[in-house]
Amino acid sequence: MKSVFDIAVVGAGATGLAAALAFARAGFTTCLVGALDVHRDGRTVALLDGSVRFLRALEVWASIEADSAPMTAMRLIDDTDSLFRPPPATFHAAEIGLDAFGWNVENATLVERLAAAAAGAANLRLIPKRAANASFNEEVGRISLSDHSTVEARLVVAADGRNSLLREAGGIRTRRWTYPQSALVTLLTHERAHGDASTEFHTRHGPFTLVPLPGRRSSLVWVTSPAEAARLGALGNEDLAAAVERQAHSLLGKMQVEGPRAVVPMTGLSVERYFADRLALVGEAAHVFPPIGAQGLNLGFRDVASLYDAVVDARAAGEDIGHAITLRQYQRSRDLDVRLRTAAVDGLNRTLLAGVLSVDFLRGAGLIALSLIGPLRRVVMREGLQPSLGSPRLMRAEAP
Repeated sequence: MKSVFDIAVVGAGATGLAAALAFARAGFTTCLVGALDVHRDGRTVALLDGSVRFLRALEVWASIEADSAPMTAMRLIDDTDSLFRPPPATFHAAEIGLDAFGWNVENATLVERLAAAAAGAANLRLIPKRAANASFNEEVGRISLSDHSTVEARLVVAADGRNSLLREAGGIRTRRWTYPQSALVTLLTHERAHGDASTEFHTRHGPFTLVPLPGRRSSLVWVTSPAEAARLGALGNEDLAAAVERQAHSLLGKMQVEGPRAVVPMTGLSVERYFADRLALVGEAAHVFPPIGAQGLNLGFRDVASLYDAVVDARAAGEDIGHAITLRQYQRSRDLDVRLRTAAVDGLNRTLLAGVLSVDFLRGAGLIALSLIGPLRRVVMREGLQPSLGSPRLMRAEAP
């Protein structure tokens, strides 16, 4: 008789690896389906405080920390040339009792460290095969693999990205949208120290963001028009470095491009619901939006931690971990958080593109209010990192 896993996670990116580790370490028989992708393409991820707590609970943060840089301050600069241009605003983690808002690390490094932890985890079987199809019934989810074998589990976790095969198999409808923008991402060295501060210039074409890495290094996310992003991406290293320095107003001095680069189209995706029979969506299988405000992977990790709470609670109550009752608890825990952050990121991005004086005025007034009103600034900083209500247990100060 074929054995049935408690949980099968499909997708071996950072979100899927974290999910598989969390459930395996909680004693669930778990498998992870998918091949690792650790190629370096210039992308980094800013892991906010809650995500770092989560990785500590998974006992992997110690292997990541040395290759990451803290973000102790966030600087916002309006570079739109608007008539209502507010002065720069700087937010400090110490204002809300933190050493850092989060830590920035190369995406490939994060995946490598999670994969190393997964390789040695008890209760976890790694299956480096591609999922070819999936079906779900009242008792199990069944995943057909590229070698024609199958895997069955009481709960299947879809961490297989924005074009999720499992989401489609589960009949979950999506809404997709695009922006007239692309993001150029790469890594830089510079002559001046960044002081562990992230700097975001708001331009008419989108945010231009420099995020600290260890040493005199930073990652770049330059959101601009698709044509301009393609032009910049085709430049030689010296010409691109000069263009970055000009756009940054020489804030960090002379720049050099270090390593690979990529141009990423700006898109968005939302789902009608986060679950189907025996299926739960996490990460980009559930939500996609622009790389603004460091929300993407952090939301994905919150998905995993919230699903973990629902599944662990169901087991403790003697209930079915893959039943709709369990998965509705997960849906309730994620719906408001994801919707609010999607709306906030989408709204900020669209205000930059609007070029309307009244919109510029409102955006500028909001930034001035955050600069001048201490209690408001602190509330916004805390909520920007993690929702104060319904925070998953693995992301709380007392976790695990």
